[in-house]
Amino acid sequence: MDLEKNQLEEYKMNRDQYFILSELFKYPKEGYQGKVEQSMFMLQEKYPNAAKSFQRFNDYIQGKTLNEVEEVFGFTFHIQAICFLDIGYVLFGEDYTRGDFLRNMKLEQAKINHDCGGELADNLPHVLQLMAISEDKDFVEELAVRAVIPALEKMLVEFKASRTELRKKIMKKKQKAIIMEDIKEGNIYQNALQALLIVLQADFEGVDFGDEKIEQSLSNFLPDCSTC
Repeated sequence: MDLEKNQLEEYKMNRDQYFILSELFKYPKEGYQGKVEQSMFMLQEKYPNAAKSFQRFNDYIQGKTLNEVEEVFGFTFHIQAICFLDIGYVLFGEDYTRGDFLRNMKLEQAKINHDCGGELADNLPHVLQLMAISEDKDFVEELAVRAVIPALEKMLVEFKASRTELRKKIMKKKQKAIIMEDIKEGNIYQNALQALLIVLQADFEGVDFGDEKIEQSLSNFLPDCSTC
């Protein structure tokens, strides 16, 4: 029993990075720059490859006011969003499967007594916190490999220059709100997402669920609550 307890405590300690990185994708508030800096230190110590990608994001955030950071966050994830932070929507769009996934996420968040506030249970920062808190190693591995990593890969595609230019043209044609000009060399939040992807790929390297994708078989995902 003591051995199992010690292994569980060690497992929890090895997931603190998800708590730290989750703060990057919450709406910026007072102290945001400090949380970004904390992520930078953690990545430099544990994930040097991710730190290289993250450096540009850190430098940009530290050189801006909170209002400026809020504006960039809003245009990236909310107003005329480049991409969305709700994992289920990224994977499934408006398909009914998204509803199943979201219900499962709500159940899993409830298991750890995690309050998502006004956000959905599959919102990226809350999913990362779920991964940090859950004591179900198999669940965390499946969530990461079959949902979070594929979602991040899809999100990063939306930051490609060709996609961004097309989106700007469509918005201008529709006479929507003013488009924020691209930050030189692209939107900086892609660097934060890329760093997170590198961390997850490193943490779950070798974890394999075969060729089956989460989009193809939700019934095998989150088995504890798929029948709820």
